[in-house]
Amino acid sequence: MTFYGAHDLAESLRTVRRNTIRIAEDIPEEKYGFRPVPETRAVAQLLAHIALGPRFQQQIHQVERRTTLEGFNFPAFFQQVGEEEGKPRSKADIIEMLTRDGAAWASWIDGVSEAFLAERVAMAPGMTPSSKSRFELLLSTKEHEMHHRGQLMLIERLMGIVPHLTREMQARMAQAQQAAR
Repeated sequence: MTFYGAHDLAESLRTVRRNTIRIAEDIPEEKYGFRPVPETRAVAQLLAHIALGPRFQQQIHQVERRTTLEGFNFPAFFQQVGEEEGKPRSKADIIEMLTRDGAAWASWIDGVSEAFLAERVAMAPGMTPSSKSRFELLLSTKEHEMHHRGQLMLIERLMGIVPHLTREMQARMAQAQQAAR
């Protein structure tokens, strides 16, 4: 028995995605072209990157059900995803993509077995460690999104937007202070 299974992972992915969507909604569409510095992705590109983030793990585990990454054509795959990321999209299109693809990914994960999560996938030669559990690899989609969500929250602050998680925490603290009086 595990203490954190497929259902738990799916629920945490849904929570992370809901928070990402809230950020996407809070940023005005006219700011979707904003880049903190020229070498970074614009807000729209970063949100598309987040939406497309699970595609690698989907290809490995859901589509091909690989047990090894040896022979996987990383350059071609990531070129294709990069091209998809760079397509111009409206704010509504990006939010729809985040919503639709996030729900589909979490639903698929919600249905996998503990035995599937425990399976080992051999890494490509030269990668360390030499293998990882499917659980570890699937969890990386959540970690990846949270990493970029942190960037988006900093971008919000640069724009003068207080992130929703901060606003909600401030409201809870104000309520607690009122209750204590």
